[in-house]
Amino acid sequence: MIKVGVIFGGESVEHEVSIISAIQAMNKLDTEKYEIVPIYITKDGEWYTGGVLREIETYKDMELLKRYTKNVVLYKKDNRFVLQNKGMIKKFVNEVDIILPVVHGTNVEDGVLQGYLKTIGVPFVGSDVMAAAVAQDKVIQKQVFEHNKLPITKYYWFYDSDYKNDDEKIIKEIEKAVSYPVIVKPATLGSSVGIASAKNKKELVEAIEDAIHYDFKIVVEEKVENLTEVNISVLGNYENQKLSEIEEVFTDNSLLTYEDKYIGGSKKSGSKGMASACRKIPANIDAKLRKEVESVATTAFKSVGLSGVVRIDFLIDKKKKNLYINEINSCPGSLSFYLWEPKDKNFTALLDEMINIAIKDYKKDQNKTRSFDTNILSGFNGLKGSKGKFGKLK
Repeated sequence: MIKVGVIFGGESVEHEVSIISAIQAMNKLDTEKYEIVPIYITKDGEWYTGGVLREIETYKDMELLKRYTKNVVLYKKDNRFVLQNKGMIKKFVNEVDIILPVVHGTNVEDGVLQGYLKTIGVPFVGSDVMAAAVAQDKVIQKQVFEHNKLPITKYYWFYDSDYKNDDEKIIKEIEKAVSYPVIVKPATLGSSVGIASAKNKKELVEAIEDAIHYDFKIVVEEKVENLTEVNISVLGNYENQKLSEIEEVFTDNSLLTYEDKYIGGSKKSGSKGMASACRKIPANIDAKLRKEVESVATTAFKSVGLSGVVRIDFLIDKKKKNLYINEINSCPGSLSFYLWEPKDKNFTALLDEMINIAIKDYKKDQNKTRSFDTNILSGFNGLKGSKGKFGKLK
């Protein structure tokens, strides 16, 4: 049986969203194939493991959580990937064969966690370091989209330091690059955190000053009028891609908020993550737009070098029938399982395919040359006065 370490949480404003998504996934993994090892990262970066982490009630009392779980580190030992406790006496707690990161936001979804896992050498599901980092940065995404001639809205981006040094200059440059109304976003966050719309300069300033609380890099986009928002999920790797059904997302607000995605409609039963948002599946769009969404999504997926399951969000001007790619979610809320159900792929089957893709990618990666058997330091006799193979060191 394969031991799957499900990592979630982390130092991110989307911490709680990650917990919801991870518990959904753990409850749907095929227990005849996989042994589930929950690995929770607290907001201060500590790692814990234990069976109680599979229950949402556990997270209501952090002291109880710590009492019934083990504080651990993950490392490689004798070609095994081991979870060891951090107490005075080091003890083996568990081990994993592969990691399933169900993480959202800064320091976890953005390539930071993936880099750590890559350094250890443990196989993991989803996009690699570079793809995860690009997918988290809305500015770099747009630059990749532009290079690949994909349709995007007009935009302008800047650093918080530039704004603090000369806010009037930045405002003038924004107003020259894009027309009101606009959308202001922290560049590297997700789940609609810190996002606001602005119809004039006063609202623009307010939106920027709020966004700067969350990020050092800010992007301002021209708002699409007569808006329809649609999303599609892509499953695969650079070689093969599958497409989910397309959803149309609704909101009473001027843009889809954090509350729309994770809080609305769930006060009594508890949040169901992105699966609880108000949506129509399939989206009410014509065949031409549907084909364009699918084509752009596939190109974006391959261009960024994504893997596993992702969600790609689009904006449509209903009157002009213009389509714009908005952003990529490399680890989407609820892993977008609800978009695959109309394609006869339930959540359990989706997770199984994601893990299989990761295993195949890991095996292919192991066949690539990553180091050489020769040791250029074998004849090196120290630093002082040594010439060695590279000449005298100065």
